[in-house]
Parts: sequence; C-alpha cells; structure tokens
Amino acid sequence: MEMREIPVTEIGVKIGQTEDPVGGTGCTVFLAEQGMCAGLDVSGGGPASRESELLHPLAAAQRIHAIVLAGGSAFGLGAANGVMSLLEERHIGIDVGVTRVPLVVQSDLFDLTVGDPFVRPDPAMGYEAARRALEAPNYRDGNYGAGCGATVGKCAGMDTCMKSGIGSCAVQLGPLKIGAVVALNSFGDIFDWKTGRKVAGLLKEDKSGFRSADDVMKQRISPIGNKFVGNTTLGVVMTNAAFDKTQLCKLAAMARSGYARSIRPVGASVDGDSIYAVSVGQVQADQDLIGALAAELMCEAILRAVYSAESAFGYVAARDLRL
Repeated sequence: MEMREIPVTEIGVKIGQTEDPVGGTGCTVFLAEQGMCAGLDVSGGGPASRESELLHPLAAAQRIHAIVLAGGSAFGLGAANGVMSLLEERHIGIDVGVTRVPLVVQSDLFDLTVGDPFVRPDPAMGYEAARRALEAPNYRDGNYGAGCGATVGKCAGMDTCMKSGIGSCAVQLGPLKIGAVVALNSFGDIFDWKTGRKVAGLLKEDKSGFRSADDVMKQRISPIGNKFVGNTTLGVVMTNAAFDKTQLCKLAAMARSGYARSIRPVGASVDGDSIYAVSVGQVQADQDLIGALAAELMCEAILRAVYSAESAFGYVAARDLRL
C-alpha cells in the first residue's frame, strides 16, 4: 500500500493560530467539535499544563474538545479560558443542563526571554485562535502560533541559541491518516534523524559554527548553578485510527522516541516536554504501526520546525546560518 504525504489539516482536527510577533509569543489551538479521544505523555521535568489529569486512563472523561499549545510559561495558561468561552458560545462541550462545558487541555513552553516578557498568551489570544480554527483554519509552519518565540540550543543560555518554530508532517496510507505537529523550544541541539547531522542548536560564542551541548555539559560534572530553564518542546499526534484513551497514552509515549532521535539532550529537568495523541476517526489500524509512524513523523516535524523558522528577535534561524 502506497504512503503519500498530506497536509496535517486533512486529518479531521481543526487548527487555529495567533501570535504577537513583537511580544514574541503565541498559541496554537486544536479543535474537534464532536470531541476527540486523547492521551498524553510527559517526559520533561518542568511542564506548565492545565487539565492534564483529564487524559489519565482512570479519569472519567473519554473525550476532550480542544488542545492548546502556547508560550508564556505558566502565565500563558489563561489562554484556555478564551478557548472555553468561544466553545461555550458555539454550544460545544458537555451538556450540564444550564450550559455546555468544553473540556480544554493546555501545555505551555517558556518564551519569556525572547520578546517582551510581559506579553503572554491570554484569554483574548486563545479566543481568537479558537475562532480561526472553527471559521478559517490557518495553520502554518514557522514563526506562528506556539512557535512564535521558540528557540533551540540553550545549554549556554540565550546568547548562543538559535530561532526555531512550529513544524508539521502528515501521511496517508490507504484510509489511514496520521500527522504530527511540534512547537520546538528545546534545551538541547537538533539533529537530522536520517543522517545524524546537527542542523540547529548551541552556537560557538562568535557564532561561526556549532558547539555540542553534550560536550559543554561534560566540561563540568558538578551541578550547574542557575541552569537555564526556558525550554519545553510540545507535540500533538493526530490520527483517524480508532483508539481509546489508554491506547493513545501509549501512542504518545511511542512518539516520544521521535524527540529522542532528533533532540540531544531531551526530556531534561529544565524541559517540560509533552506529547498529546488524539483520535478522530474509526479506521481500524495496528497500534504499534501507528506508534512507529508517529515517531518518524515527529522527527520530520522537528526538522520542518527548524527549516521553516525565520530569524527573529536577534536569533538566527537555520535558513540564514552561514557556516
């Protein structure tokens, strides 16, 4: 059966984005009006999240209505309030008699040191991203949505890191569709998963080439004081395969190997690395096959987050790096 690439917007999840290109932050909202089964894997030590317990296999809720990826660190978690307001207005959510309660989960990355530290995703930004998702889906790779203020290679701080963004990749295999979106904001360096070549990350002090984050860390075995903590890579895997919440938690965990192939180091105590996995269809498919594909698509989405990013806020992107 032939596999072909498709836009990530063809899977059945509506995606809207909004950003503040001066403040250096934004949010990306994933919506399913009829709800979507979802699971979550958190591998980083410092996640900023909201309603993540909804996705625990023992939690009562079997479907959610929206996922928000945003900047602003914990300050940005208020963006979900705006998403909830928009969905309530559109009568989307669980019917509780007096209104409908949308189930909205959120994870944030740290971008406060990129643009204006006091500009964060707020309810107005979340509302607008949700409105766009429903009325005019506008997903794009690059410096958009949650990728607006994303950077990579911060082992030595912000002075020698690089600009990143948000990236995506999706494929179709017969009736099966699967895709990945990633807002790439890592502590570690980024590598091409097929060749092993470093493509973005920690620069030399004169920015004439790369340094290895692993090598820099090995220069000092003792704990590093004031280690830079402004990181976190956030991903969403989407499929029209029919999986329940428990299976989707496993799928998200398998997709995490895509992080491991492409980011070094990854899942550190200073990252909040998280991956959501959602199902919006009834196609029967092998769970392990989908997990393996999800990892590969996550690798490719990471590369596209690197190569679609534009230099901004004084940080050079891979497309403009001259080595």
